[in-house]
Amino acid sequence: MSDRHKVIVDPFFRSMRDIFAADQVERLTDLVDVVWGRDEPMPLEEFTTALPEAFAVVSAGWRYGDVLDDASSLRAILTVSGGWPPELDYARCFERGIRVLSSAPAFAGAVAEMALALALASSRDLVAEDRAVRAGQERWLSSADTLGTFLLSGKRVGFVGFGNIGRRLRALLEPFGCELHAYDPWLTDAYLRAERVEPTSLGQLLETSRLIFVLATPTSENRALLSRELLELVQPDAVLVLVSRAHVVDFEALTELVLAGRFRAAIDVYPSEPFDSEHPIRTAPGAVLSPHRAGLAQEALWEIGRRVVDDLEALVNGLPPRRLQAADPELATRYVRTTQLVERA
Repeated sequence: MSDRHKVIVDPFFRSMRDIFAADQVERLTDLVDVVWGRDEPMPLEEFTTALPEAFAVVSAGWRYGDVLDDASSLRAILTVSGGWPPELDYARCFERGIRVLSSAPAFAGAVAEMALALALASSRDLVAEDRAVRAGQERWLSSADTLGTFLLSGKRVGFVGFGNIGRRLRALLEPFGCELHAYDPWLTDAYLRAERVEPTSLGQLLETSRLIFVLATPTSENRALLSRELLELVQPDAVLVLVSRAHVVDFEALTELVLAGRFRAAIDVYPSEPFDSEHPIRTAPGAVLSPHRAGLAQEALWEIGRRVVDDLEALVNGLPPRRLQAADPELATRYVRTTQLVERA
């Protein structure tokens, strides 16, 4: 009988090959005894049977119910979805010394790059010009004021939420010499200034920024945080980039204002997914639309597996995990689940 730690690996809705490159599978199986490790969801009966001896659980959520009292050997729950499962009893985890770790940092680089790409596409009107060229209606060497485009260089940029994605995006924006401001009620002004962004009230940020990145994590407190009233403060020539969750925006108000030409928007996330095929945002000439693809780069998905194995290695060796994001007792119960596709990317 093996004396190695047993780890339940049940990543559905993701597949094993989605998140574990071949070398990481080898590392994983050399490190621990993998229980399940298949693409299909682990049957609940098999999970509950394996749980008492499990050192860790790697999963995309927590669909197993109130079973933590049976997890006598459990030291960590590592989630590969990028979010925080609201069904999990965090208080019990903290009481029992069970670490809850999220793969959110693995996505930060990919989402930050996509946010920058969406900002450039929108500020330079690339999608509309592409359509015009394909239709034979392009305007060769039209004046800048006719095109309505602008440069990112030197512009005032606002971050609504400044977590993993915001920090990576700040680094990408540094060569543009932008004036960076942030609104994040979960971070102190001193912390934001140490990260080289200026803390700003939400209203002032929306009213004064030429480029607005909506990056806030969905919580029980920020549904429709960007209300119609606040969205009406956005400058007429500004671009709003939505890549976190539609939960934080009054999406119908956003749609109406973009359709009215009040400002432009670049959107990667929606109130429901797949999104209503008849929704009017699909017809908005001032919108650049992407079907929730910001984090879906193979490198980002394999980064999940690499970080999971890195932290399992630390835990097995009696060291604190450093590669995934640990749940904070002050914040864990305030996260909420929003729309999520449960199909392969």
